[in-house]
Amino acid sequence: MGKPFNFVQAAILKALAEALFHDTVMVIPSSQVVANLQRQFALVKGGKATEIGLSLYLLCLVMGGPLFLILSPAWRARQVAKRLERTRNDLMQDLARVRSVVYAGYYGHWQGETQDDNRDNPVFAQIGFTLPAHRDRSAPGEVPITDFPGRDLTDADILKEAPDEAGVIVIGSGAGGAVAAATLAAQGHDVLVVEAGPFYPSSKINHREWEMTARLFVDGGVQTSRDHDVVVFQGRVVGGSTVLNNGICLRVNQSGLTHPDAPDIFAKWAQLGAPVDRGRFDAAYRAVEQRLSVGPIDPRAGRNNGPHLQRGWAAHAAATGLPGDQAAPTPWFSKNYGPDSAGAACAYCGYCNTGCPYGRKQGMAQSFLLDARRSGAHILADTNVTAIRWETPLDWDKRRATGVEVVLADGRKHFIRAREGVVVAAGTMASSRILAASGIDGTGTGISLNIACPVVALMPGEQSMRSWDEDQMATYVDHGDFLLESHFQPPMSMSTLMPGWFGDHAQRMRNYGRLASAGILIPADRCGQLIDSGLSFKLRDDVEIPLIKRALSALTKVHFAAGAEEVYPALARGQTLKPGDDVDAFFDSAIGEADDITLSSSHPQGGNARGKDREHGVVDLDCRVHGTANVLVTDASTFASCIRVNAQLTTMAMAHYATAIAPF
Repeated sequence: MGKPFNFVQAAILKALAEALFHDTVMVIPSSQVVANLQRQFALVKGGKATEIGLSLYLLCLVMGGPLFLILSPAWRARQVAKRLERTRNDLMQDLARVRSVVYAGYYGHWQGETQDDNRDNPVFAQIGFTLPAHRDRSAPGEVPITDFPGRDLTDADILKEAPDEAGVIVIGSGAGGAVAAATLAAQGHDVLVVEAGPFYPSSKINHREWEMTARLFVDGGVQTSRDHDVVVFQGRVVGGSTVLNNGICLRVNQSGLTHPDAPDIFAKWAQLGAPVDRGRFDAAYRAVEQRLSVGPIDPRAGRNNGPHLQRGWAAHAAATGLPGDQAAPTPWFSKNYGPDSAGAACAYCGYCNTGCPYGRKQGMAQSFLLDARRSGAHILADTNVTAIRWETPLDWDKRRATGVEVVLADGRKHFIRAREGVVVAAGTMASSRILAASGIDGTGTGISLNIACPVVALMPGEQSMRSWDEDQMATYVDHGDFLLESHFQPPMSMSTLMPGWFGDHAQRMRNYGRLASAGILIPADRCGQLIDSGLSFKLRDDVEIPLIKRALSALTKVHFAAGAEEVYPALARGQTLKPGDDVDAFFDSAIGEADDITLSSSHPQGGNARGKDREHGVVDLDCRVHGTANVLVTDASTFASCIRVNAQLTTMAMAHYATAIAPF
């Protein structure tokens, strides 16, 4: 395995690690941090390591050049601190991104191969973390952390060689592609699913965060917008992001689960020229929910962090007395885990975002892809679709796809003929790139994101909350214009989202067991577009930035209402808030632009929006690409505007909506 960072870049990483930990104890040496990062990024496909390496050169240059490498860690730390004080541009995001990389190398430390090899992992011991295999689940009512076998696809379900033709080619195996494939295969079509990522059944997934993040996420989990303001998490594996998400299944508007003042998403789509048949869409929701046994999670799975958010919101809403606050639902999330009746209840190990090793989450590889296979569909993994090929001579008003051009795992180019049609469901950005490369105009515009930003709280007392020993996301608050969501992460991921620098960050991680955590979720509606295949995404100073301030302020107050001693919002400079601080004034002064905040998204939407004509969208109301006879798009890229809540269920429903009427 090669080393993605060269000698100079490795030296800069080592120097940064020593600067970030200069005033605290490192239980592994800085050289081991660099070795951990070399191992992790060696697995990441694409050019992210090169991009980060260039950032390292720039940061080293502005912080003293060769002096940064040879002077003391304390001197280097002062240089970093000066940059934090002075910088108000994209350099801040570069610095924050590299900071997260270094912390991942430290807190993602792993010894040997197995969990047992890590019983004496010094980093885990330093923060008081216990791996799932070593947790006591003997108390009555606890769910053992054991495998639920027999639900996954197997190696026999994955083609060893690319075929020359198929009836319908479905590009992508995630929420949109898998549902489309299952629905079309059940209608008797000869379906081939083509997935760019590898096949990873539950038996191959493990708790090595560094490895799963590198192997299963696009760009190893560090994909960003072009200016690095937003980290965009997307899966790149058979099953897509459903392998790596938290299983949340929310409808866009649902009585009792949605704030009464929340916008009517389908009404907005109709205003934009993209109406849906609400009866048909409701039927699509029901079909997906029934197949996945969607239901509220068991409170035992999120017994600490989830109720913390509910209690804090209740106290906060009582204090404000505002009708909008008091009308906000605070339910447990509904998910596609289990079901309990099958003995597959979630074992709440806390590692949802690097895949479920226990077969207890019903992602696409444990549900709709299985259904597709039972109906005769085939699956081809590790294969990139580069373009759709068209019939010649071209009829530009009704182009007919004849197949897709692909690049196989070994680098060979290949053409797969489609006898009936093509379904594009590779996700907002990949679908837009494929369609653009295929000569379709207008793709990759009007992209929306649900923007997330975490806020961590230190709770009183010495007794651990053990929020790491439960479901990562348990409860939420729907305020109408924003959501608050409880969440917690395993050590490596938690360290990268944890605000703070130097000893402050280290102390916060050592209080790992006393932390409560939640995040805001705000809609950033149609703020993005693809430029040279990269996502350009600009938050508006008069829309999203004020909403982020308001949501962060509310969540900070919720933490204090629940008894927090300190609150750490995810700001680039890592400030601390204490009880009695003027929270609103703090956020008003601390946030001036997106560079001041750590932002992420797991829900790209739009880019190939539905519309009644070409003026209103890339695809028509049945999700067929305008001007084509046999090409559909069935993923979240068809959304006409931001849906505001988690996009998984609505993406699946849209795929069902588009394919249930036998489009080929």
